[in-house]
Amino acid sequence: MSQGFSPAFGAELDRLMRWRRDVRRFRTDPVPEAIIARGLEAFGTAPSVGLSEPWRLIRVESAAARSAALCNFEAANAAALAGYAASGEADRAAIYAGLKLSGMRDAPVQIAVFCDEATPKGAGLGAQTMPEMRAYSVVCAITLMWLRLRAEGVGLGWVSILDAARMARDLGAPDSWKLIGYLCLGWPEELSDLTELEQAGWEPRVGLPRMESR
Repeated sequence: MSQGFSPAFGAELDRLMRWRRDVRRFRTDPVPEAIIARGLEAFGTAPSVGLSEPWRLIRVESAAARSAALCNFEAANAAALAGYAASGEADRAAIYAGLKLSGMRDAPVQIAVFCDEATPKGAGLGAQTMPEMRAYSVVCAITLMWLRLRAEGVGLGWVSILDAARMARDLGAPDSWKLIGYLCLGWPEELSDLTELEQAGWEPRVGLPRMESR
């Protein structure tokens, strides 16, 4: 039996998706554990290839672990800036240098999310020909958590300017775990109807994709 939802709910869902943001500017006040738990519940209902549920999470709390993660980002960020400068894209490099690309100094909650590439769960269904589907499954779960947290006013920032292998080593992750996302969670300093990258002039939002027929 199909489960229908009201037009009002659909409108609210549309609004929630529009107001999802990659947050990088956080207040430092704590997020209640009950809200974090409700966000993590999204992993319990998320789709996964072959029902493999390959997500593995590490909450990064110690000063040593957070310092290592921040140093990782800062090194990767400096290398990226140098790459833009060396390519002769002076304007692009100048914009990049002014971007705030991580909330790792302030975000009260930080979680590293991995994909277990060696999980026996699911018996390889759907992943034998496309093993990357396990990683895509983790991305789907993160997206659901992102929306669930945003519904309670909590922001999430996905840090991708990292040495993923180094991060896994620093956090003591098993060899079969692949880093998918380093997530910063907390209360946003402010909200805007434009993303930070749009405001900075990095890229405009294109909007709906063009669908081709074959």
